[in-house]
Amino acid sequence: MAPRGGDGRSSGAGGRGRKSDAREGRGGVTSWARGRRGAPATRGNRWWRRVLRHARTPTRFLCMHLARKTYGRLVWDAATLRRSTLLAAVYQKRFPAQDLCAAADFPMKYILVTGGVISGIGKGIIASSIGTILKSCGLRVTAIKIDPYINIDAGTFSPYEHGEVFVLNDGGEVDLDLGNYERFLDINLYKDNNITTGKIYQHVINKERHGDYLGKTVQVVPHITDAVQEWVMNQAKVPVDDDRKEPQICVIELGGTIGDIEGMPFIEAFRQFQFKAKRDNFCNIHVSLVPQPNATGEQKTKPTQNSVRALRGLGLSPDLIVCRSAKPIEMAVKEKISMFCHVEPEQVIFIHDVSSTYRVPILLEEQGIIKYFKHRLNLPIDDQPSDLLMKWKKMADRYERLLKVCSIALVGKYTKLSDCYASVFKALEHSALAINHKLDLMYIDSIDLERSTEVENPVKYHQAWQKLCKADGILVPGGFGIRGTEGKLQAISWARTKRKPFLGVCLGMQLAVVEFARNCLNWKDANSTEFDPDTKNPVVIDMPEHNPGDMGGTMRLGKRRTVFKTQNSVLRKLYGDEMFVEERHRHRYEVNPELICCFEEKGLKFVGHDTEGNRMEIIELENHPYFVGVQFHPEFSSRPMKPSPPYLGLLLAATGTLSAYLQRGCKLSPSDSYSDLSDDNSPEKEFPNSGAS
Repeated sequence: MAPRGGDGRSSGAGGRGRKSDAREGRGGVTSWARGRRGAPATRGNRWWRRVLRHARTPTRFLCMHLARKTYGRLVWDAATLRRSTLLAAVYQKRFPAQDLCAAADFPMKYILVTGGVISGIGKGIIASSIGTILKSCGLRVTAIKIDPYINIDAGTFSPYEHGEVFVLNDGGEVDLDLGNYERFLDINLYKDNNITTGKIYQHVINKERHGDYLGKTVQVVPHITDAVQEWVMNQAKVPVDDDRKEPQICVIELGGTIGDIEGMPFIEAFRQFQFKAKRDNFCNIHVSLVPQPNATGEQKTKPTQNSVRALRGLGLSPDLIVCRSAKPIEMAVKEKISMFCHVEPEQVIFIHDVSSTYRVPILLEEQGIIKYFKHRLNLPIDDQPSDLLMKWKKMADRYERLLKVCSIALVGKYTKLSDCYASVFKALEHSALAINHKLDLMYIDSIDLERSTEVENPVKYHQAWQKLCKADGILVPGGFGIRGTEGKLQAISWARTKRKPFLGVCLGMQLAVVEFARNCLNWKDANSTEFDPDTKNPVVIDMPEHNPGDMGGTMRLGKRRTVFKTQNSVLRKLYGDEMFVEERHRHRYEVNPELICCFEEKGLKFVGHDTEGNRMEIIELENHPYFVGVQFHPEFSSRPMKPSPPYLGLLLAATGTLSAYLQRGCKLSPSDSYSDLSDDNSPEKEFPNSGAS
């Protein structure tokens, strides 16, 4: 009910309202106004008290907060109130999400994502998609990944263990799921956003050695569990957006599956944490598998039932159950899971296999997840998504309608598992989508291109070369070790001599220098000291700061600045004619700076170097459509709506459109221009009048 008499004159109920006003004055809103602010009992004051009394209780405190936030004091005249958004609360109209996010200091909301039945079920994509949806509603979102293994970080893993090692701006070597978070949410995380058992135990043991526990017995409960909770709460507050504002939502993914021994301390930590954070601030999403055996064709719910039962037995009850399946799940299956898992049907979400991960946020939104989060976590958001999610939908629709194909040959040594090159694949996909092409990525094991394979397995050898020859472009990514390097050199030589578009990343760039030295400078024994420490022509050498003892965290890691030496550079134009760029690195070896002049005399130009001018970062070959090598890893910074320039250049050259793109000032055609709108991903750009990020 809206109050009348906005100028302070009492309404018909004014006389009867004085007793209630007096009662409310004993410790209520009015006592706060009169006692704390010393406000006189004027007609405007009485009108204000009537406004608060007629408003719903949750809105009442929000009204006061908005008044303090907007005006620095309580405003008593009705005219000012009428101009403000406070009147909208009185009439029970919804506030714009951007105004609420700018004004309301609601507590941090935590969303825990757990998994059951099997690992690798897609928890990372689900967690990233949930964050994307909430960010599209105007909220600031961060993410944390918990890996129960004892390793300190992922830096010493073989790619076949957990996929690629993703590198962050601060040099953290982390799980590839943090790459999903960064790409989906367009944020920059830190190494402490990846929690491992090794990190937690190291932290607790260091405190024990320091004497912080005052001689007490250090145990899993409470010391390890308390350390996990403390780490999560502290890291959730670290800004991850460019505006440096504190996040409002923290999405936490717990790796592994429910029931794993190594994950038990983390489950216990969050069992305790749900009470510390309070119900309105904590939500658990359980991702499970609904298999469909070929023998019967029936979708089975028993694995999900057992997984939820195990989770409840450990003290956590899922608020949402996300069911993964190969095909769309039938409504009868949803009702069965709802009944046996003790949740409402609306709390059972289905995500079947889709053509691209861009479709996952759309599927979640279509099943009412925004409305659920709004009421479950008491979030000040609209029921409908913003333009950001509409862009995701447009991108997903576009991906499924692509007709033109661009084929890229990825020549590497970890080709048996696609996750080994997850960020490389995503960077290529972002670039292909930006130019309206479907990516056909052909994985070629570099060993199959070597002469030894021709002798041992001629069929495999000729199949590998057939793939390489029909590819529109060639990519040689990073790696370590001598295995397969000769095959990579063969692929680089083919790209150079046949004028095929080529991009070498990290080791790919170093091998491009080795190949050029052998075949153009006639240094037949040219090599890297990584592969031949005694070579007479060490064109690639280990860095002075390289520590040959410890392997973990001893490389040149993280975001570093690369300065362009010349304006006549294709890559500089692709980067928007910037004087320098900042990209992420991960390497122990570098091009020998003493030999640079020999290469440049023959046409291999080193167009980019570090800030000191000693470390070579970018190479370009003259009189070639696109022969580029970079020492850094640009794939780690690629975003769906902002593709990485080196990868975009490779795709443009492979489709024969690079020259036209450069002549247009590095602008895509109008039908492709959505990829230039990546900066609009932030809610601040979506809502120009908002102070929220």
